[in-house]
Amino acid sequence: MKVRPFQILKPLEENLIVQVDKSQGFYKHLHQHREMQLSLVVKGNGKLLVGDSIHPFNDGDFFAIGSNSPHLFKTEESNEQVHMISLFFTNETFGKDFFELSDLKEIKTFFEIIADGFRPLSDQNEIARLMHQFPKASKLSRILLFLQLLKLSCDIEKKPLTDFIYPKQTGLLAGERLQVVFDHVLHNFQKEIKLDSIAELVHMTPNAFCRFFKQRTNKTLFQFLIELRIEHASQLLKQHQDLSIAEIAERSGFNTISNFNRKFMGIKGIKPSQYAKQLPKDEIFLA
Repeated sequence: MKVRPFQILKPLEENLIVQVDKSQGFYKHLHQHREMQLSLVVKGNGKLLVGDSIHPFNDGDFFAIGSNSPHLFKTEESNEQVHMISLFFTNETFGKDFFELSDLKEIKTFFEIIADGFRPLSDQNEIARLMHQFPKASKLSRILLFLQLLKLSCDIEKKPLTDFIYPKQTGLLAGERLQVVFDHVLHNFQKEIKLDSIAELVHMTPNAFCRFFKQRTNKTLFQFLIELRIEHASQLLKQHQDLSIAEIAERSGFNTISNFNRKFMGIKGIKPSQYAKQLPKDEIFLA
């Protein structure tokens, strides 16, 4: 399991890269690229790993991912195809000084906002409407749509994805180790995970691994693990109302309901039972 700096293939005579993914799952390796990324999940659900954070995603979710920020869209196993529309670009996509034009002053702040990545908390329907137009739009129309999207992104209410910035690309060896760890944790978080076993997977001592992981994710392995379990529990609460809190706790890797409630409250600021009751109707997904 290797992770390398990912090369976004640029079509001939195109500056803004528009990519449509339709397959059984999104790209499954932890990766990073110099291009910033705007992605609309048209169909699919799972968890987004980005920087030092974990975020659930479902149909219609939009994410902005900063340059060189390691990320991975982990889809839930399903027989149905997933579908995503993505834009890849840099601040020099249309020329070195394009975004320095005084006429574009209103959108210049976008390149500061996206450093942390973000997901919108408002105007999601308008964002989706714009994103759906890119695949079939002409080159000129894509530029105009892109400027509208950047302007809208500057104005909307949004939530940062991560506050841990990666100033440079993760080295090959470090990337390989992170991929092994993330892959193992993502597939085994519902079971007991021991520090010694994880360290052994990447041929490090437990102490050396703890330092390595903290430096590259800004949190401990077990902080990361708890966040992953809580996000999984949140998705179960949304999608499986027939399950009891005890069943959700067990399916998310918690041995006791009391521990589950305490960890859920610590991260979400609310009890699991209250969280389920407060879900808006449009966020409820039938199993």
